[in-house]
Amino acid sequence: MNFIKNNLANAITLGNLFSGCVGAVHLILGDYETTAICIILSLILDFFDGFVARALKANSNLGTQLDSLADMVSFGLIPGLAMFKMLEPFGNEILGIHLPFDIKYFGFLITLFSCLRLAIFNLDEDQKYYFKGLNTPSNTILIFGICYLLNTYGEKTGNESSELSRFIFENLQLFLFAITILSSWLLISPIKMIAMKFKSMKLQDNYPKLALLIGAILILIIFKTVGIPLVILYYIFISLIFQKQLK
Repeated sequence: MNFIKNNLANAITLGNLFSGCVGAVHLILGDYETTAICIILSLILDFFDGFVARALKANSNLGTQLDSLADMVSFGLIPGLAMFKMLEPFGNEILGIHLPFDIKYFGFLITLFSCLRLAIFNLDEDQKYYFKGLNTPSNTILIFGICYLLNTYGEKTGNESSELSRFIFENLQLFLFAITILSSWLLISPIKMIAMKFKSMKLQDNYPKLALLIGAILILIIFKTVGIPLVILYYIFISLIFQKQLK
């Protein structure tokens, strides 16, 4: 019985890893629907492994290391692969400059910085009730959300939407390049980000979380699928507003 209690959370973490592996394979194959399902499953399992460990009082250093290793695949490799796929059509040229390698490999910069972020997080004892930098699951939602929209709606989104959307599609290579750099920096930035962990149940202590939750729901209701990456942009924006209250 103690064996099950001590290892149930670890088994859930390994489920996260398995889901991430399956998602990565289907992303390579161009099956974005299955990858989306795998990411959602990994997000759920990533939440519940910590919840179960705390509930059973089975927290351990092994569990901490396993969690980061699983996240490295589900929320480190997958967003890097997603950017790789988005940059693939552009070959080895950017701004008229021919590079000695295809720029699609530049997408793995996200994977490298995800790894760095996870290592920093494991050593940082301050991030109990907030994140320092964009957490890897949120970054994965942002990057894969863009990838999913591009491959689901294609240029139709740009043609039927706003001037901003058309501008992005007309300058897609630079947009993706900029997103890669911004995403990589955000992962290890000193910016405090809201974490849905409650230090107390006092309303004034949870204004940032409530603002995030209400805003995210409204964005998804209004924009539906297109709102998925927008929620992460809103998350970054609202975190910047409440910087002084995050501690």
